[in-house]
Amino acid sequence: MRGLFRILVVVFVLGCVFQSCKKKTAQVEIEENYVALHYTKKEVDIEMRDGVKLHTTIYSPKDTSKEYPILMQRTPYSSRPYGEDQFRTQIGPNIHLMQEGNIIVYQDVRGRWMSEGHYDNMRAYIPNKSSEKDIDESSDTYDTIEWLVNNVENNNGKVGVWGISYPGFYATYATVDAHPALKAASPQACIGDFFFDDFHHNGAYLLSYFRATSLFGTPRPDNDSPIDTAWYNLPDIGTEDQYQFFLDSGPLENLNSFFEYETADTPKIRPEGVTDDFFWNELKDHPNYDELWQSKGIIQHLKDVKSHVATMIVGGWFDAEDLYGPLETYKNIEKYNEGNYNTMVFGPWDHGAWARRNGRNAVGNYYFGDSISEFFQEKIETKFFNHFLKGDGDGNTGLPEAYVFDSGKKEWSTMDAWPPEQSVKKTFFLSENQKLAEQPTATSSIQFISDVKKPVPYSEDIKSVFTPRKYMTDDQRFAARRSDVLVFETEVMEEDFTLAGDIMAKLNVATTGTAADWIVKVIDVHPNDVETNEEMQDHLKLSNYHLMVRSEVMRGRFRNSFSEPEPFIPNKKTAVNLKLQDVFHTIKKGHKLQIQVQSTWFPLIDLNPQTYVENIFKAEEEDFKTQTHTVFTDSSIEFSVLQ
Repeated sequence: MRGLFRILVVVFVLGCVFQSCKKKTAQVEIEENYVALHYTKKEVDIEMRDGVKLHTTIYSPKDTSKEYPILMQRTPYSSRPYGEDQFRTQIGPNIHLMQEGNIIVYQDVRGRWMSEGHYDNMRAYIPNKSSEKDIDESSDTYDTIEWLVNNVENNNGKVGVWGISYPGFYATYATVDAHPALKAASPQACIGDFFFDDFHHNGAYLLSYFRATSLFGTPRPDNDSPIDTAWYNLPDIGTEDQYQFFLDSGPLENLNSFFEYETADTPKIRPEGVTDDFFWNELKDHPNYDELWQSKGIIQHLKDVKSHVATMIVGGWFDAEDLYGPLETYKNIEKYNEGNYNTMVFGPWDHGAWARRNGRNAVGNYYFGDSISEFFQEKIETKFFNHFLKGDGDGNTGLPEAYVFDSGKKEWSTMDAWPPEQSVKKTFFLSENQKLAEQPTATSSIQFISDVKKPVPYSEDIKSVFTPRKYMTDDQRFAARRSDVLVFETEVMEEDFTLAGDIMAKLNVATTGTAADWIVKVIDVHPNDVETNEEMQDHLKLSNYHLMVRSEVMRGRFRNSFSEPEPFIPNKKTAVNLKLQDVFHTIKKGHKLQIQVQSTWFPLIDLNPQTYVENIFKAEEEDFKTQTHTVFTDSSIEFSVLQ
């Protein structure tokens, strides 16, 4: 008897479309080897215009009595398992699209795994190609689709692409200079620009992504030959206490040894300060938003997305890795491509959680509801692809412009635009006595000491992570009780207060040093009389929980330009404006709205020396100085508020 695994399929009762409510569910049993039973698998090496061959895996339905669209994902993370007799347990964006029958394609991108060529991390787009040697991810996608529609049997001539995270970047890339057969694209948690996603936030280096560096920067062995096994190793820091490890390590240049990959049998001679990891070298040699990072971004190339490509951008409100990317991808396609079908879906998810089927939806300690991801897969994602790949594709999908989840009310809403047209700006002021006031008061100053030996942790957990996720909903009481974290808070809300759109922190600050980071956090302070959910860590309760709704950092040197950094003048009052990414969250009646301001966030971001140096990656021990920072009470937070 074949092994079975159970996947929960959700049937929604009337009225659940717009809110989280109790749902009837049914258990549907799906064979563990469903893909092998219902699909044939073929592996091919498709030749690109410059002669490089990309390894491609094609799963085709065994039922050949009808034609199917092609759904493709291009990935740097491997199209494994390799071998035509080896099958994935699930294929496609979700189980519904797998069961309904589609031709599912996975491709190793250029220079990764079994594909030929050289890998370029976030390969730059070439807008005006003059020869077949001018290749990028757009041309590789075009050439792949051209081969697929002309060589794969029983395809209906329509192609869709999807991907989460880095594959989401490739899905966005597919819409630029798109092949005529490409009808639908769903970039999900898509990287938009590495200076604002993943490894940087507003110029601050995310030290918490340190262990992920080698995944992208380790050269393939044997002269960059195709390989079917992992050739990189993640750095082993030898402890679960990453806070103490990075604090003890000191300046970033002391981490270079983790990226020197040669052995005694294969020594290399390299220039001083250069490592074997090309991505680490890029990070430390390009601290500013220079031509390197600008060329790798895809956001700025979305001004001519072909009208025959429908797009549905998907993201999570609590995605620690890629929140900037999907928001800016949606907004730029919307801004520059009038008349295109372009929609967005944002739910209460961390990175890629909408593709999982866990029943209960929680991010870290915080529970949002049941079967939210299952609803997305069946009622939104499947509907989108079926309309454009199997239906008439006229754009009348029945889906809204924006499907967004209110993470405070814990319910779905549909919007005709995002940000919603009915949102208005409302300003609060950072005032004395920890007050977040609706009216400005006489300007005064509030000081705190930023000690480089005792930076503010981004989490109270003692653990080492590959990339951070849970902290996005962490209880912030531990930070609020530190003297180097300023707290500003409203009275208890007498009615619901819904944040819907971006947030702008307009800080007026000073420092005794010449460099500083500025972190702003938006907090939903819960009342005391609330029941604790089962996901909560044992030492915490939901009572008085300080839910972090949104947070962001601005590396102060970039306050006026990300390309041309500048120091602070000691003790001079200086404006620092910081945009926080969009939210859709109701501070409910009985809750309080809180703002926290701090200058360290360790080791989520690296430690700022607090004395200006040209390149923090090359700062020395003596550059790191404890300083006194000042926040003036004419600083304000501008919210987008739904009326």
